[in-house]
Amino acid sequence: MADEKKSWMRRRVEGAIRTGLTSTYHTIKVDPGRFLMQLRVAHGLPLATFQGVYTLPVERLDDVAESVIRAGMKLAAAEGAGFGLGGILTIIPDLGILSALTMRTIQKLSLIYGFELNTDDEIAELWIAAASAAGVDIGRELLEKEVVNRFVPRVIQRIAVQAGAEVAEKWAGRLIPIVSSAIGCALNYYFVRAWGERARTHFRAKHLDTRHRLAEGQSRLAAAPSIQRLHPERP
Repeated sequence: MADEKKSWMRRRVEGAIRTGLTSTYHTIKVDPGRFLMQLRVAHGLPLATFQGVYTLPVERLDDVAESVIRAGMKLAAAEGAGFGLGGILTIIPDLGILSALTMRTIQKLSLIYGFELNTDDEIAELWIAAASAAGVDIGRELLEKEVVNRFVPRVIQRIAVQAGAEVAEKWAGRLIPIVSSAIGCALNYYFVRAWGERARTHFRAKHLDTRHRLAEGQSRLAAAPSIQRLHPERP
């Protein structure tokens, strides 16, 4: 009976996470224009476009990323405390909202580090980062065989299975009303922190790689006139 109950809970958890992530993919997305204005006004970043982040100190971007993760953690904690009052009756809608909230945080991290989600490759990279945050290894070969509209649902399914197993075990205390409010608050808080930090590490590494390639390109352009002066016979 206990195993059946655990299996039932795990299926419900997986379904809630899958629904939350799918909703984020289709409808609940961060508005890049509004977020760019927020970065300028609330965080004082001198940005006209997101490409400008490559001219700013990485440490400054890290500070903003940490601020965004903390804001997501606080919101998730408040949401978990509220839904936690209902015990098992509210665990499923709580997880759906938590998944969407976490994914929005990851989207913001993507933008902070200069990845605007304008192309299929950038969208796919966002979901690869989400999978990495969930502890799921998504090989690039999978993406190469899939168009993004088929790739993303498959990634969402893998994330739901992985996260569902973890959540179903840790959220067991949520079965008790009232007490589950404090548990839901803490679990949501640390859920967003863990996923946010893993996603930040992913995007930061890609940002540094892109910054390095841009610097190499600028160095080659700067060296070209000097080479031309030394070898004027070259076209």
